[in-house]
Amino acid sequence: MIRLLPSMMRQRAKGLPLSLALLIFVSATAGSVFTAKAQEANQAQVVVYVSHDRSFSQPVLQAFEEKTGITVHAVHDTEETKGSALIERLIAEKPAPKADVYWANAPIRAELLKREGVSAPYLSPNAGDIEARWRDPEGYWTGFAARARVLLVGAGVAPVPASILAYTDPRWRSRSVIAHPRHGTTAEHLAALFVLWGDARGRQFLEKMRTNGVRVTPGNIHSARLVADGLADFALVDTDDALAMIEAGKPVRMIWPDQSPDGLGVFIVPNAAVLIAGAPHPAAARKLIDFLLSREAEEMLAKSPAHQIPLHPNVAPPEGMRSLDQLHVMPIDYAAVAHKLKVIRPLLEEWAASTPSIANDSIRTGQHH
Repeated sequence: MIRLLPSMMRQRAKGLPLSLALLIFVSATAGSVFTAKAQEANQAQVVVYVSHDRSFSQPVLQAFEEKTGITVHAVHDTEETKGSALIERLIAEKPAPKADVYWANAPIRAELLKREGVSAPYLSPNAGDIEARWRDPEGYWTGFAARARVLLVGAGVAPVPASILAYTDPRWRSRSVIAHPRHGTTAEHLAALFVLWGDARGRQFLEKMRTNGVRVTPGNIHSARLVADGLADFALVDTDDALAMIEAGKPVRMIWPDQSPDGLGVFIVPNAAVLIAGAPHPAAARKLIDFLLSREAEEMLAKSPAHQIPLHPNVAPPEGMRSLDQLHVMPIDYAAVAHKLKVIRPLLEEWAASTPSIANDSIRTGQHH
């Protein structure tokens, strides 16, 4: 005996033969199942825009895929446009978002998206023991796995510079280099100094650097190579750039700057996980953010060649690196830094244009002037 389901009984009530009612029911049920499976397949993928280096981020994303079965479509930035190109793309796509998650290489980038209304708040359960200073108070971004801004110094340089103020010290006249401040951590670090010191002292610092003969390079890794080749005494770079030279056996050493009790402190640059407003795959997006903020992901990044400093208090720092509680850290309001960077960007561009620079080609050939 065939038991009629309610939907089939309605068809019979309309006078349809039992066989036709059964066919209509089966077709409708198959369509519903197909739609559900299509929706499930659609949510089994996530699109992430990544400003962190591909070589460091890809293993983490692959681990997420293997753990969850969710396919990751990653769009990466370049060293020269680190962060800026993807930020512009995300803002342009705001009316019809294509990305679900932005893996920012710095909170300042995440703050820019918040100001533009591109991001959405999400409080991950994995962020509970990450200190408030590394998170947006409204949940628009959460930091994880940090870099630090350090001095890379030639092994034979004496005395050893211990502060970023060495850029203005006549002892190192024409012997220092710094990455172009058009974007990236150099721009953010300078903006943080403007916030900390005020505009007058910030401008004075830039002018003193120029008159002391600092040279501008295309990026942090280029600055690190110049120090490694003995063509500059020191450079302010990120920890991953410094450690790349050390692990390559170059005659250099890494100095944590401004560590005296009354010093400026070291500038810390966490990654930041950001949920995009209107994300096409919101459930998968939240799962990816949860993974990025997990201890597992921080352990991977700490053990990777990036040697990133965990923000979870119970995750060990990379071998030979200091944990955050062993460092005198510069006090940073990332929202204020993001605003200041927008204001002073024309000044930084003007400063770089009027300061001697070293091109990519000359770094590769060793011809420096």
